[in-house]
Amino acid sequence: MNRNETLAALRERPDIAVLVIGGGINGISVFRELALQRVDVALADKGDYCSGASAALSRMVHGGLRYLENGEFKLVRESLVERDRLLKNAPHYVAPLPTTVPIFDTFSGIANGAVRFLGLTRRPSRRGALVIKAGLTMYDLFTAARRLMPTHQFRARTETLKTWPAINPAIRSSATYYDAWVSRPERLGLEMLFDTIAAASSARALNYAAVTSNDAGLALVDTLTGETLTIRPRLIVNATGGWIDLTNNAIGATAQKMMGGTKGSHLIVDNAELYDALGGHMVYYENEDGRICILFPYLGKVLIGSTDIRVDNPDDVRCEDDERSYILQSLAFVFPSIAIADDEIVFRFSGVRPLPASEDSFTGRIPRDHFCEFIEPSGHLPATLCMIGGKWTTFRSFGEMAADMALERLGLKRSKGTEDLAIGGGRNFPADPEKWCASLAEQHSLSFERAHILLERYGTSAEDFAAQLAADQMLPRSDYSVGEVRLIIEREQVECLADIFLRRTTIAVSGGLSLALVDAVLDILATHKGWDVDQATAERTAFLALLAHQHGVDLSDLSQTNDKRSALCA
Repeated sequence: MNRNETLAALRERPDIAVLVIGGGINGISVFRELALQRVDVALADKGDYCSGASAALSRMVHGGLRYLENGEFKLVRESLVERDRLLKNAPHYVAPLPTTVPIFDTFSGIANGAVRFLGLTRRPSRRGALVIKAGLTMYDLFTAARRLMPTHQFRARTETLKTWPAINPAIRSSATYYDAWVSRPERLGLEMLFDTIAAASSARALNYAAVTSNDAGLALVDTLTGETLTIRPRLIVNATGGWIDLTNNAIGATAQKMMGGTKGSHLIVDNAELYDALGGHMVYYENEDGRICILFPYLGKVLIGSTDIRVDNPDDVRCEDDERSYILQSLAFVFPSIAIADDEIVFRFSGVRPLPASEDSFTGRIPRDHFCEFIEPSGHLPATLCMIGGKWTTFRSFGEMAADMALERLGLKRSKGTEDLAIGGGRNFPADPEKWCASLAEQHSLSFERAHILLERYGTSAEDFAAQLAADQMLPRSDYSVGEVRLIIEREQVECLADIFLRRTTIAVSGGLSLALVDAVLDILATHKGWDVDQATAERTAFLALLAHQHGVDLSDLSQTNDKRSALCA
């Protein structure tokens, strides 16, 4: 069902069972859970799907090792269960990640950790070997019944420096354990959404559709055309994360403050020395102020993060220069011999962690767990179920929780679970990817390398792309093809350049942008949308401004840098 058909269906029948506001990973999850129970459900997001916090995570799929010292054992256990489910249900995007913790002390953090666990202090402190050993032992115990990855191991100083020669020589030892990472979190959310729409005829979704209130109740505003239409749900689910309070105000749901989000900023760095120094591991380390930081290989670059800063307005969030400096300073602490040049920072991003409201002065102590609260009906407004908190890893179980509460409110019962439901291109994922790629390449006259790239991008859905991409023309300065982008635009509710470059593909986050590529993709998009020259020019200007302001990417400077690098490689 395309956008026009979805709007027409809502015009014809505005009375629906549930309206989910928010098309991030949690909103999509509860939408899927309800739709699979044959509930008449619609989802609306004022922007694009997965364009808020769900586009700005650290790309980790993890239990939350540091949450143990806060006493959040239930959350860690749940997160590890959901991590392992994602390894099985989305193997095309979620994969094991060896994670190494540099250790600089033996006994540090024992006393402080104990009083912090008891709530007697909020101060962070450096964690020594014994504290880390205790945490990793518990991590292993939580997964003992379904062991998918190796248990943790410790390395002495000599072995650590031999394995990672560039690491801070003040190190005493190191510990390695396994978590997981997600290569394309936005695409995973989109695949869940499109799976749901395909499986349930009663499920409808719109991006660029804001929800407000009017005298008749709720109004859905198509922000692309300005059209407003009335919608009358029996129940609302507010899944807008850091925007929950703002959304409640917009729809007239009166409630006390629910959210107290913090900002997490990250850098994507193109530095071969740093990439090689990691040896394929994530390094999970403490900065000198006790703040946990990470860096790991990501799509040929290195992801470094993050900060943890309170924010009042989630719409104003971006990675500021002082955060950039902080992140680079933290890197200098763990890898002191490696310097990062300004032009090696190819992308910045920042998002808001949807944490519950808290007065705690130390943001690391704010609970990371999730829960739901009802706002009772008022006037024309039905009851509103607010999804509060949550981390990306637990989106399925959080969506299940919210859906079960909604079903109970509606007097309905669950008929289907999602614990073992494969997502998108994770269905029928091959045990031997190399053999599968060779077969795909032969069947569709592709090179093996091209088939492998398609498998990484789309999982087994690569077959849908490969069937139409033989001998396809490649886009300038890109390993994406004209036909590939055209299919994405036609099939995936693309409305602007940012949808393509920031969410449907990994071109921007992996530092693959150029003016030539932007213009080539704009030609495809403008043709599909029927834009005239003025509309296309306005879209180009808006996208370049967004890149510069939100992500620190100036394509005129970037093009010059790429030209210099090409000359050096020639």
